[in-house]
Amino acid sequence: MKNQIAISVLIIASAILGFYSYTRLAEDALPIVSDPIISEIVTFTLPDLEGNLHHLSDWDGKARIVNFWATWCAPCRREIPLLKNVQAKYAESNLQVIGVAVDFLEEVVEYAEIAEFNYPILIGQEDAIAAVEAMGISFIGMPFTMMVSPDGYLIKIHIGELIKEHIELIVEVFDQMQNAELNLEGARSALQGM
Repeated sequence: MKNQIAISVLIIASAILGFYSYTRLAEDALPIVSDPIISEIVTFTLPDLEGNLHHLSDWDGKARIVNFWATWCAPCRREIPLLKNVQAKYAESNLQVIGVAVDFLEEVVEYAEIAEFNYPILIGQEDAIAAVEAMGISFIGMPFTMMVSPDGYLIKIHIGELIKEHIELIVEVFDQMQNAELNLEGARSALQGM
């Protein structure tokens, strides 16, 4: 009986220590995941709603807000009107919103009819997650948004719902980059607290 109690205590202590270690590692990893400094150009190829392949480089020359979302994700759906407003307001400028649905084609096509997107929607499912992870970025949840410079470099990753204040800051930083007031590192620094 004493051996069973000792073993039970040891198992519980090990579980607590394991959980504590896991949460500490996860906490330590979050700043790296949310703000990686990547020197490579962001690139991937995914199909649109009609099955046509698009490379992220199709929009080179424009700053990009690349928003990963899903039809079943409530915060993702709340962001869509905000992203549509940004696209409408800056359609003629140096800014492009791109949606990447991590979802099934049928659900996205059905939702797209309701949402009336004014920016391109690419379909990814596992391919979208694999594209992000191939760049050394852990895909830990949605919504997940990448800010990409006009020449294709990752500026910032934002995990979680974008709000109006975030968009205003992103647009301001992109404007400053276009006017040569900020370089890539300056843009990363300006978006650090987002």
